[in-house]
Amino acid sequence: MVKKSDRAPLLDWEETPPPVAHQTAPPQPDAPAEKSSQPAGRGTPAGSAAGTGWSSNGNSSVAITCSPTKSVTAVVASGNGSPGRPRTALTGHGWDRPEPPGTDRNVLFPGLSVRDQWEEKDQIVAVFVVTFDTRSGNMVEWCLPHDINLDGVEFKSMASGSHRITNDFIYFRKGCYFGLACFANMPVESELERGARMKSVGILSPSYTLLYRYMHFLENQVRHQLQCPGQYSPLEAFYDDKKAVLPPAGNGLVTACPTWSVTTINRCMHPEMKITHPAGCMSQFIQFFGEQIMVLWKFALLRKRILIFSPPPVGVVCYRVYCCCCLANVSLPGVGVTVPELRPFFYVNIADITTLEKELSYVACTTEKIFEDKKELYDVYVDNQNVKTHKTHLHSLLRVNAADKEKYRKLSEQRQMLLYSQEVDGDCTSNEEDLFILFFMELNNRIFQTLSEVAGSADPVLTEEHMSAMGLDPQSDRSFLLDLLEVYGIDVTLVIDTLCCP
Repeated sequence: MVKKSDRAPLLDWEETPPPVAHQTAPPQPDAPAEKSSQPAGRGTPAGSAAGTGWSSNGNSSVAITCSPTKSVTAVVASGNGSPGRPRTALTGHGWDRPEPPGTDRNVLFPGLSVRDQWEEKDQIVAVFVVTFDTRSGNMVEWCLPHDINLDGVEFKSMASGSHRITNDFIYFRKGCYFGLACFANMPVESELERGARMKSVGILSPSYTLLYRYMHFLENQVRHQLQCPGQYSPLEAFYDDKKAVLPPAGNGLVTACPTWSVTTINRCMHPEMKITHPAGCMSQFIQFFGEQIMVLWKFALLRKRILIFSPPPVGVVCYRVYCCCCLANVSLPGVGVTVPELRPFFYVNIADITTLEKELSYVACTTEKIFEDKKELYDVYVDNQNVKTHKTHLHSLLRVNAADKEKYRKLSEQRQMLLYSQEVDGDCTSNEEDLFILFFMELNNRIFQTLSEVAGSADPVLTEEHMSAMGLDPQSDRSFLLDLLEVYGIDVTLVIDTLCCP
């Protein structure tokens, strides 16, 4: 038995984590750490992880002219014009275009203090142990509180195919809660267990943004459960220390992805804590997909249903779900309040089919290949680095065009400059994660700011010059832009000059 105190000594790891070697080492471009919960070189933008949680910004005032009831008109003008070279001024750290009136980049939600906006309390609503029984299959072995509904958690916290690997970690959704579980597989000399003992130890919380803090604890506890089955005192002490006091009438809604401002990035994040936070793998995510990241960016901005397939281990794939959602961040007030929320579901299995059927927009990952045949559940299917869609009208978005290549070139160039400044000047005030998140957020801001200005003008006509200024290809991106105008209900006329044909 573990003697309890006012402060459970088992939780001291959280306050004084051990130092992590080579924290600032850049990741290897061609070898992302697939099986480790601690990919090398991950620095993390705290973003909403620093405590803002998820917000749909539902109370913000709409900053763009919308007309959901009107159709979007494309005016095709014949001529011999050719698509101009994109003239984007993306830098990843700021725009020449001024911020819209009343926008303060240092404030996410007006009316709240800065501390209230990024500080988040521990809210652990459940802790549990899942085991694999050779006769009954996956089952919840133990949990606190004892009366909480954990139906389905036994499959979410132990992914299909996990028997082939030794350890893993999994992010998932359970109703209005988010979960993190650590899995381990240990060989044993037992005929009853068929030579292997498999367990997962996990927690549930109303927000995923603080779950990373407990990764090391859960990893230690699952090893403890494998070696000493049935000894739950450490988990009881943990729950007593961290259990949430939730409002009795909470609506239980899962809202959209976090919104960042410059000041929230890296706020109150100790370097040792960054290693296991989902935002910490943004650099590996972009290196893994390369230029394809621009294809995923468009689908995310259009709020498509994106399903990522990968065999176990699934932990790093859960990170890709999170990173994919980050591509659609917009910090302009009012943008996106009328569109479906891009909901990260993290790991899903066949038990989630009924839930996914009702979703208009989501990003999820799975280890079950059967999902590929269920095309009614998704718009975009990602298998390894292969991004595909069965929707005919989206096929043109799969091609990486000249403007996409230019944006990716700028992103890569800025990353190299950042790494150089860190190595030569010892500048550690910024990191790769800051750069990537700000790059896409500012890219999205520029697009919607331009659309807002055009929609609010006396002549709401979008020209090739506007498209080039937004970093879009006037020819190749016109289908994407038409979809964007329709999804966000922006009432402008798009003038498209077609290439002259002999």
